Amino acid sequence: MSLFTAIAIYLTIWWTVLFAVLPLGVTSHAEAGIDKGDGGDPGAPVDPKLKKKFITTTWVSAILFAILWLVVTFHLISIPPLPHNWS
Repeated sequence: MSLFTAIAIYLTIWWTVLFAVLPLGVTSHAEAGIDKGDGGDPGAPVDPKLKKKFITTTWVSAILFAILWLVVTFHLISIPPLPHNWS
């Protein structure tokens, strides 16, 4: 696996995990009984805790990527190479 491929796979895993982690532990303004006023969405989170979620996303993604890297390195699943000339 080349460095470029590894980075692309890690970023794909990271974004997927981020969207899985974002809704966890969120309390909306409607659930908290806080009035958002005019133009505010009652479903908006009171405190999204994004820094904590980014850190959680990073270490979960690192673990998942490490497992994937081990599987590919030890040929538990073989990935066929892409053709080099696309013309």
